[in-house]
Amino acid sequence: MVKVVYFTFRGLFADNPRAIYEGLLARGDGDLSHTWLCTPKTRDTFPPGVDTVLYGTPEAVAVLAAADVVVANDCMSMPWTKSPGTTYLQTWHGTPLKRIHHDAPVREGWLDNPDKDIARWDMLLSPNPPSTERLRHAFRFGGAIHETGYPRNDVLSGPDRDDVRARVRAELGIPDGTTAVLYAPTWRDDLVFDTKDGHDFEVPIDLTAFADRLGADHVLLTRLHSMVAGRIQIPSGAPVIDVSDRAESAELYLAADMLVTDYSSAMFDFAITGKPMVFYTYDLEHYRDDLRGFYFDLVDVAPGPLVRTSEELIEAIADRDVAASELADRYSRFRDTFCSLEDGHATDRVLDLLFPPGDSAGRSTMERG
Repeated sequence: MVKVVYFTFRGLFADNPRAIYEGLLARGDGDLSHTWLCTPKTRDTFPPGVDTVLYGTPEAVAVLAAADVVVANDCMSMPWTKSPGTTYLQTWHGTPLKRIHHDAPVREGWLDNPDKDIARWDMLLSPNPPSTERLRHAFRFGGAIHETGYPRNDVLSGPDRDDVRARVRAELGIPDGTTAVLYAPTWRDDLVFDTKDGHDFEVPIDLTAFADRLGADHVLLTRLHSMVAGRIQIPSGAPVIDVSDRAESAELYLAADMLVTDYSSAMFDFAITGKPMVFYTYDLEHYRDDLRGFYFDLVDVAPGPLVRTSEELIEAIADRDVAASELADRYSRFRDTFCSLEDGHATDRVLDLLFPPGDSAGRSTMERG
């Protein structure tokens, strides 16, 4: 029996680990057992029959120590000991525009526990060629990095993507003919660490003007980063649906008709859909020069217009087809650069890394040496 243990940030049943898990179930290969690390908040969100263990507990330490394969999409900061022969696959969770980990300004001691986890990694996934060396340098990782694309994005090119779109829109109560605008900003270090107010994030969009200009046929879907999710107040009656608690971003990309973001890695995944994007960069210089810094100049490569004010944003949303057509060549180059591996078969490539075809699924890559 090969024991596979999964961890997704916040203890969710989601993202790359979920796609890998479901891919293994679909293959039906070998004698595998599957255990997910969860939290008290997420335990009841797992499908019936899925084995879960609470993250950070002695039980979690034990299942990780006994694992043959560990699949995670984020650093596990809990202490645990990896056994000899265990394969630890780190998928990570996005193409970096903003500088991350050791490449970013960090507080003293903040990376101590994550770095202990990085020392356990055997393999790291890269979603595209430009990210490979950036991830290696940011994590100071000397192991194997595999350019596979992201398993979580296979659904964006899958044969049932239209069905997924219809289901999610129905679940959210979005009528046919309504334009769903997904607003997915990244988090800001100064808001997370330098404020004490529990509700310190406000949507920097004039929602009254949004409703007046765009009418009843537009709805704003707000998806906050996990670092600030739950810290938003939406005025009563505003044309807004908070979707921050939905596990899978890719399903929202299918449900939406356009994306509004700033410096979030959502832009790279959403580009697979080919749908319009607008970049609301009201604090560009502050974020770029003071908070994080970028790996490349967003102004030069953004596959959509950059706007600075709520008024400009609303007009860009209203004219989304015009805005997209003006930057069609740039959008095409962006997809060629960052989405070349997103062909709907990333999961297959990752499974072949863990359990190469023709070999027993009961033996992982690292066990064979």
